[in-house]
Amino acid sequence: MRALDTHALTLFCAVARCLNFRQAAEQLHMTQPPLSRAIKTLEDKLGTRLFERDTQGVALTQAGRTLLPQALHILDLLEMAQQSLRQDSAPARLRLGLTSSVAAGLFRPLLAALETQLGKVRLELTAAPSPRLVASVRKGQLDAALLALPSATFELAVQPLARQPMMLALPAGHRLAKKRKLSLADISMESVYWFERARQPAFFDHCQQVFRRHGFAPHFLREAVDHHVLLGDVAAGKGMALLADSFRALRMDGVVYRPLLEGEELAAGIGLAWQTDAGHAALPLLRQLAQEHLSISCRP
Repeated sequence: MRALDTHALTLFCAVARCLNFRQAAEQLHMTQPPLSRAIKTLEDKLGTRLFERDTQGVALTQAGRTLLPQALHILDLLEMAQQSLRQDSAPARLRLGLTSSVAAGLFRPLLAALETQLGKVRLELTAAPSPRLVASVRKGQLDAALLALPSATFELAVQPLARQPMMLALPAGHRLAKKRKLSLADISMESVYWFERARQPAFFDHCQQVFRRHGFAPHFLREAVDHHVLLGDVAAGKGMALLADSFRALRMDGVVYRPLLEGEELAAGIGLAWQTDAGHAALPLLRQLAQEHLSISCRP
């Protein structure tokens, strides 16, 4: 007897369940003649009839009743094997980049939700400036990244999520600390910490356009990469700092935060970036949770 194929067993089981060739063909999304021919070929291979056909309808023969539970068992085993292979091929980790342009605490609710819902997928985090994260996603070293916008993202897909207005961190004893809200004009004669263009070129250029529009040209100081060091310098009275609003969560004695009148003009966007031709299996979940948690927590 020649070997049977699983496709033939699938067709046989469909007819055996319906006991109607027309209905079985509809369920299988095929026409009735090729289904009838396939069953006839299967019967020829087995050397026995599987169905009795007459004007009253279709019924299983004794051979058909013997084959049905075995065929169903074979198809179940095949489905279990396919599920196991899918699970084995599922990625064991999700490599996610986090921009250092906003406070890390901003991402905490999203990361907690991811940890809860990723199951066996391990979450690996990398914090870096957005241009470095873009390069890592493009090289396949990261599966996705939460970036500060605007950024040069090249061919990456980007899902905008929210905006982070800029605010001012200044020494608590400074005369301007008495004001509830400040403008760029208020601090035009002050020393202001600002990041180097190489860290975030697109966002730097965006801010420079806003500065020129308002005639803002203070004495800029080089900003420390570590924001705790930066705030320590502010507390020491060495200068002020323009920061994304999420940095309010970093409390330090001697530092106060004030809203900036032009803060929305200088706002940093937050977006999720990934490669469209190398989508991670967990990407739909990541996109959904990022929209739910960041669009709320980033709301001014």
